Amino acid sequence: MKDSVVSIKDFTKSYGDFVAVNQINFEVTRGEIFGLLGPNGAGKTTTLECLEGLRQPDQGSMHIMDVDPQRDSASLRNVIGVQLQISSLPANMTVEESMKFFSAYHHVQPRFEILSRLGLDEKRKTQYFQLSTGQQRRLALALAINHNPPVIILDEPTAGLDVASRSELHDMMQELRDQGSTLILATHDMAEAEKMTDRVAILLRGEIAATGSPRELTAKGSGLTKVSVRTELSQLHDSGQNFPAVTQERFDDEYAIYFSTDPGPTVSAILDFISSNGDKLIDLRVERPSLEERFLEITANGGAE
Repeated sequence: MKDSVVSIKDFTKSYGDFVAVNQINFEVTRGEIFGLLGPNGAGKTTTLECLEGLRQPDQGSMHIMDVDPQRDSASLRNVIGVQLQISSLPANMTVEESMKFFSAYHHVQPRFEILSRLGLDEKRKTQYFQLSTGQQRRLALALAINHNPPVIILDEPTAGLDVASRSELHDMMQELRDQGSTLILATHDMAEAEKMTDRVAILLRGEIAATGSPRELTAKGSGLTKVSVRTELSQLHDSGQNFPAVTQERFDDEYAIYFSTDPGPTVSAILDFISSNGDKLIDLRVERPSLEERFLEITANGGAE
């Protein structure tokens, strides 16, 4: 794959008789946000821990920027930044001290402007145990990106964050990508994955069930596109009209709602009906199937495509 910075080939990891990950393969390219999705126990954390050099694969190979995580930990620490799902610092260490400590570890100067960006500037003298859960997660992100690593691994980065902090984090993720960083995002939040990722891999029982962009994955599903229409005279409600490609319909207050296998002909026919019957369109909404719906479809089918 062109400009591949993360490469995983035939990766397998077992714990006793339990196979946590079974011969998975994927690559992540420079400057993309790659989502790693799956239910609990699917193998996401095991995969990330091996990428981070915390565990040893049983079979296969892994490389990040041509660095083998298991054989070259010294080089690895400078090419990746990691925000763990659960992390902790010494209770009495202040925010400022933690930035200085991790900066010294990576042989860089602390970038205190990151604290300002994440709303932690006023907490620089605050001890770790005094921070809220959301503030601790924001600090973990600041420590992960302070040394400007080319690859950033984020495990449930927005868990525990309020709406404003989530929005700020998403903005930072997009800026990091635009600057050339590669991000691997593990999340249970399908809306976040659909909004933020360029491509995803869905893990199911240790195997990759599907890969592709969120739009590619949703297009392959059997989900129906929802078409909601509101008109001035509400003539659609009593029309009894059968529109092309519509398999279901319902009427909710002032809206006529159609579920279509092919929204193009459906919308065209609805607009023609409204115009020819002297009605006036007030609102039209076309909502394609979500990544969450596609994810549930894949997991319900056991990964079978």
